[in-house]
Amino acid sequence: MLLGRTEEGLRYAVRQRPGSAVAYCALTVGGGTAGECAGDSKAFPEGTAHFVEHTLFKGTSRKRSSLINSYLDRLGGELNAYTTKEEIVLHATILKEDLRKAADLLLELALDPVFPEKEIEKERGVIIDEIHSYKDTPSDDIYDCFEQRLFASHPLSRLILGTAASVRRIRREHLLAFNRRFFRYDNMVLTLVGPAPEKQMEALAKRLSAKWKAAALSRVEASVPASEAVGALPASPAFVPNPCFNQLLSKHNHQVNCIVGGLAPALSARQQRIASILLCNILGGPATNSILNDLLREKHGWVYSVECAYTPFADTGVYTVSFGCEKENLERCLQLIRREMQRLCEKTLSPRKFARCARQLLGQLAVSADSGEAQALSMGKSMLVFGTVHSDLQDREAVLSLTPEILQEVARRLFAPQNISTLIYQ
Repeated sequence: MLLGRTEEGLRYAVRQRPGSAVAYCALTVGGGTAGECAGDSKAFPEGTAHFVEHTLFKGTSRKRSSLINSYLDRLGGELNAYTTKEEIVLHATILKEDLRKAADLLLELALDPVFPEKEIEKERGVIIDEIHSYKDTPSDDIYDCFEQRLFASHPLSRLILGTAASVRRIRREHLLAFNRRFFRYDNMVLTLVGPAPEKQMEALAKRLSAKWKAAALSRVEASVPASEAVGALPASPAFVPNPCFNQLLSKHNHQVNCIVGGLAPALSARQQRIASILLCNILGGPATNSILNDLLREKHGWVYSVECAYTPFADTGVYTVSFGCEKENLERCLQLIRREMQRLCEKTLSPRKFARCARQLLGQLAVSADSGEAQALSMGKSMLVFGTVHSDLQDREAVLSLTPEILQEVARRLFAPQNISTLIYQ
């Protein structure tokens, strides 16, 4: 793996994947939904980051939307994008010989969008329809509702899609301003994964960086009001925890949907972050032998699925235990979840069981990381946040450096009664 920064300031990470006929590339941009809050007087309408992601594909000064949509498709490749609370990511999967075309297209979309008014109005309707579709899926919608309450007035509380009302307020000038503010070389990472030698892919990253230098520099010199001049990226306000909550919302659904969760370690807390990943995997990971899967589904048959997830952010993090069940089983499920959380706080895992759980997580991580696309995406995130990419060996050592005592200490923080909130859709 080679990491670096071009003369123009674009960070990159390249990794060889020998023997593959396919290559992968991604452009990771700092400043997702939370970036919409640049300050009270300059806040973008909720959902602007996601709207930008959609409309980047609607035309550049060189390509119309119809050509963009078919540019990689006709080569047998795929072009996609997504928005999170803290990033916007453009990525492509392509035959190895077409990697240059794909990476070039990603930079063109990021640095040269024109946001045509006609296309904006079309996409506005598409996004509002997406919002309504999301609202019709309570198992998805409840996550947004939970994080709105957990993070309250912090930028992390913002909805990625926005609301129908906020999306209607978004104008072309918002999209242009957001794009100028965040889509900059010093706030982006280009990652390439493919069978070519790493030096060759590194040279490609440098050539493309030089090619789009003028477009990148225009962002710094863009004629925007002095109060909004692009300098340092806006800092998020310091995170202040909010009181935990227990809330039931009447949704008139056949099934009850529930989330139990709370705050968790931030990205910078490496040991606690790794411990939280392991802890959530033990409690309710994807394997059928996780504690809650074994009890709620396999033993009692109260739920179709239950999941314990952990998401770290720059300033904080969140863990959630989510499930859906029949109304008469709700209290049974909640009691069992709280009981198992308490057990992890009170009882240290035996060395043998701890080692078995650590090996299982390492196996899951290895399987996940075997995907070239997953490698390109994780490398971009890591470079953006940490300025480096940890090797597989370093990740393995980080997991193996944990102890049952460290895991128990993290469990006591995550599952403390004052850090447990509950939201129920019934």
